Amino acid sequence: MTMTTTARVLTGRHVFMIFCAAFAVIISVNLFLAYSAVSTFPGLEVRNSYVASQQFDKNREEQTALGWSVLAQARGDDVHLSITDAEGQPVQVASLEATLGRATHVRDDQTPAFVFDGTRYVAPAQLAPGNWNLRMKARAADGTVFQQRVILHVPKGAK
Repeated sequence: MTMTTTARVLTGRHVFMIFCAAFAVIISVNLFLAYSAVSTFPGLEVRNSYVASQQFDKNREEQTALGWSVLAQARGDDVHLSITDAEGQPVQVASLEATLGRATHVRDDQTPAFVFDGTRYVAPAQLAPGNWNLRMKARAADGTVFQQRVILHVPKGAK
């Protein structure tokens, strides 16, 4: 018994079908990734950027005149927020509001309850490894508003 095999010929039609299938996969993946990016990122810093821009320079000058520096650190299950003046002394603010979250989505956003311990503000927070943003708004004793987005990096295995 002898077997005969017939060789398949690659025609222009086959090449066209392979070409179309490859581009269909590429376009489908791109559309899925674009949809995922747009649907998960809020992208909103302020409601009306024109109105916010009208006071930007004045607010920046007032904030700079305070001479404050801010540092956020994750230590164990706490977040430490240090606010210091131009001489490096701790600052106790009149009020402090903060939102702690990821830059890419709002799913993990938290509102830490900071308490001043005499040198810095401390709040409990459960943070997974990676980069976090602490968007803070503090008010000085004279009423000056100080706003800043502070980057907080939590290394893997940190506790």
